[in-house]
Amino acid sequence: MKNIAIVFSLLFIVICSSCSKNERAKAWGGTATVNLPANRKLVTITWKETDLWYLTKPMSKNDSAEEYNFHEESSLGLMEGTVVIKESKE
Repeated sequence: MKNIAIVFSLLFIVICSSCSKNERAKAWGGTATVNLPANRKLVTITWKETDLWYLTKPMSKNDSAEEYNFHEESSLGLMEGTVVIKESKE
């Protein structure tokens, strides 16, 4: 029984380490953080299969750095993921 637990633990580690933090947040729930390059403003964000795509534009002098939470709301309410997008100014 102990060997079975070890095998499942190793399998879980291999599966989780083989995908990116974004994929883990989408597939298994949890939170992933994306720090945008300095002086870039988030316009929109979406998933294309397991890849996270986000559109940015240059920040104007009047723009302030913001933080966005891209949150999944699943129909079952299980394993919901969040991607946090953080902007910054120089």
